[in-house]
Amino acid sequence: MNTKLLKLFIGTIVFLLTISCKVAPEAIEYGKDQCSFCKMNIVDQTHSAQFVTAKGKQFKFDAIECMVNYLDENIEEKIAISLVADYANPGEMTEAEIATYLITPAIKSPMGANLSAFSAKNTAEEFQEKHSGEIFTWELLKQKLSDK
Repeated sequence: MNTKLLKLFIGTIVFLLTISCKVAPEAIEYGKDQCSFCKMNIVDQTHSAQFVTAKGKQFKFDAIECMVNYLDENIEEKIAISLVADYANPGEMTEAEIATYLITPAIKSPMGANLSAFSAKNTAEEFQEKHSGEIFTWELLKQKLSDK
C-alpha cells in the first residue's frame, strides 16, 4: 500500500512540474505590463513584442526596438519563442524570425525607431510603397539596430 501511495505522489509531482514549465507566451496586458527594457507601460498594440525563454520566463516590450536592444545586451538564456505585433492587424502577434520589418518616418513607433513589423511581406511592401522607408528581415534588422 505504501508503494502505491508513493508512486501516486511521485506521479503527481512529475505531472505538476511538467505543466508548470510550459513554454508558451502569455498575452500582453496592454496598459498594465511594463517593458522589460525601458520600463514604460506597454500600450501600443501595433508595435509591442515579446519572447519566452526555454525555461518559460516571459519578457514583454513596448516596441520591437526595445526587444532587439534587450537581446543585444542580454544573450544568456536560450529563446524558445519570439513574437512581434503585426502592424496591419493590431493585437495580433507573429513570429519575429519570419516577420518583415519596415522602418519609415511615416509610421511612428513608441521608442522613435519608426519600426513596424508585418506578418506578410507583401503587406510590408504595400506600406513601403505608400509611406516609403526600408524593408528588413529579422537578421538584417538586428544587425542594423546593433550598429548604432
